[in-house]
Amino acid sequence: MNTHPFDALRPETVLDVVERLGVACDGRLFALNSFENRVYLVGREDAEPLVAKFYRPGRLSDDQVLEEHAFLDELAAADLPVAAPLRDGSGRSLIEVDIAARDASEDAAGHEAARYRVALFPKLRGRAPELEAEEHLEWLGRLIARLHQVGAIGQFVHRPPLSIESLGEVGLRATLAGPLLPDGLKARFETSVGALLQRVRAGFASAGNYRSLRLHGDLHPGNLLWNDDGPVFVDFDDSGAGPAIQDLWMLLPGDGEGKRRGLAALVEGYETFRSFDWREARLIDPLRALRMIHYGGWLSARYDDPAFPRAFPFAAQARFWEEHMLTLEQQAERISLEAGQ
Repeated sequence: MNTHPFDALRPETVLDVVERLGVACDGRLFALNSFENRVYLVGREDAEPLVAKFYRPGRLSDDQVLEEHAFLDELAAADLPVAAPLRDGSGRSLIEVDIAARDASEDAAGHEAARYRVALFPKLRGRAPELEAEEHLEWLGRLIARLHQVGAIGQFVHRPPLSIESLGEVGLRATLAGPLLPDGLKARFETSVGALLQRVRAGFASAGNYRSLRLHGDLHPGNLLWNDDGPVFVDFDDSGAGPAIQDLWMLLPGDGEGKRRGLAALVEGYETFRSFDWREARLIDPLRALRMIHYGGWLSARYDDPAFPRAFPFAAQARFWEEHMLTLEQQAERISLEAGQ
């Protein structure tokens, strides 16, 4: 397995690939904030810049990526503020390209040509959102409900669901198998996360049979922009099927009373277009727990990518894992308290 999957993506090769896709570049290139994939803002001659997204090799199948693109097409057709992928003359939104090794000496050393899948998107303009105002949360609630109206029409066939298995159990296994968690903490970590997952399962059971639908899946403030026309949704890379509350809870400001007011404002807007099942509010803390577990597994699974030690140096320190484990144990207590156990 290539542990440096994006080594071949130097600035000149990125521009060369985009040119090969029929885009007249003006030489401007800016790397956008992305770790799972590599995403670039590319300047064009006499046109608005576009976004080039190079998918991490081996992470998602072509069918899974194309389901993301098809979902974006549906949302754009419903006049929702998303960036649907651009298509080439043959109607393709996902293009496979080969990038040659850097020079002949590298070829001799075993550096083969790299193969990437790339998609192009229009650039969406906006600024960081301000979510303290209730009217902004109501606005977001209305748009999320419209997104969910589209999501409820069809279903994903290839993309993995947002579930206890895909987020929690996979995250636990990745952490235990990875290079970061100190050996002396592994037994306690496995026990603590196992107990937390039991509480998560109980939390899901208490919420009843929710309706699973296609979602953004990772709708936190960093995946939102705000412009003069309102909110804009970006980065559907983690879209999957799950409960509606998954696209609401990460937008809530703070805890306690602030969280309750924020959820009320989101739901007030949401119910303009779609009814909300209040039983799903019981899933907020279980879903937060799954996100915490998944985060540790994600760091562990990706730490051999050189971008990760540079961006997350703390993840190689025992203190981080001690604090992470304590946070997970506190989350288990919190779920129990919320459930009245």
